[in-house]
Amino acid sequence: MNFTLMILGMAAVTIFIKAAIFVLGGRVVFPPLLQQALGFVPVTVLTAIIVPMVLAPHGEGLELNWRNPQLIGALAAMLVCAATRRQLLTITVALAVFFGWQLGVIGT
Repeated sequence: MNFTLMILGMAAVTIFIKAAIFVLGGRVVFPPLLQQALGFVPVTVLTAIIVPMVLAPHGEGLELNWRNPQLIGALAAMLVCAATRRQLLTITVALAVFFGWQLGVIGT
């Protein structure tokens, strides 16, 4: 399949959906249950993107060992987030652990 045509088709569908919601504005009211369900979409999409990158960073199967810096950084992020609930601190510690593990400064 022609990749350019596929990308243009995906862009057209995305623009159509967003334009329809924008044009219809407040005339379309979603039921409360659907509104509540749509609140979980960003978390779900982010999880679907991040988990495969953490568990199989090279795309060749699971790498559940201490040599996987993505996994170690993610575990550090989960621990810091659970302990402090501070986003900036969580990101800072996770990146420091990831790069430290990647460069061999930590864990050698």
